[in-house]
Amino acid sequence: MTRVCLLGDPDVNLTYELLSRETARDALATYDIEEPYENSVAVDTVSLGAAVSLLNDLNWYLVRFADEALVREPSVSADEWLSRDLAREVRDGAVPPEETDQRLKVFGLVDGRPVEPLYVRRTQGETPEYDLRDVDETVIVRVSESEFSG
Repeated sequence: MTRVCLLGDPDVNLTYELLSRETARDALATYDIEEPYENSVAVDTVSLGAAVSLLNDLNWYLVRFADEALVREPSVSADEWLSRDLAREVRDGAVPPEETDQRLKVFGLVDGRPVEPLYVRRTQGETPEYDLRDVDETVIVRVSESEFSG
């Protein structure tokens, strides 16, 4: 199963905003909604293509109410997320899955909420430490080249 996770803008209640609007509610109706992080919405889809398609269907809402749209594809990584852009590039065959692990956006996790992303480059299989603040956990997101340099 491919997981989609939307991280809400801190100024809105993401679940409320999505489920109070008919089009978004209809797009999410067939999924079991979970909240793995504070103010987030996560669903399991059948494939990377279905995940990207769902994000496309929700785009209007994502622009307005979400800070991040993440995808976890088990065939790429069991514990790291892909950014929406990188997930689309992998789905389209523009980037091979084995070439997605160099550019990272690492979030600290504070009280269940991802905070302050740190952009790092993985070298020789080693992920640099998150050092923006003292955190117990991190959330690793693989990003596209344009997101990393942008």
